[in-house]
Amino acid sequence: MAEIVNLNRARKARDRAAEEAKAAANRAAHGRTRAERAKDAEAKAKRDALLDGARVETPRED
Repeated sequence: MAEIVNLNRARKARDRAAEEAKAAANRAAHGRTRAERAKDAEAKAKRDALLDGARVETPRED
């Protein structure tokens, strides 16, 4: 005897899989999360502050 398939469940499962594939492609195409961007911005600000604090000013000769 053949296995009975609920067509509504099969259709919904197919649609969910298609949406998940599209979401994965969008995540890959559009980059990083907000937390990752914030973490990198904080690291850049800290690095810039460290470099600015270590800067040695030379007297200008006019």
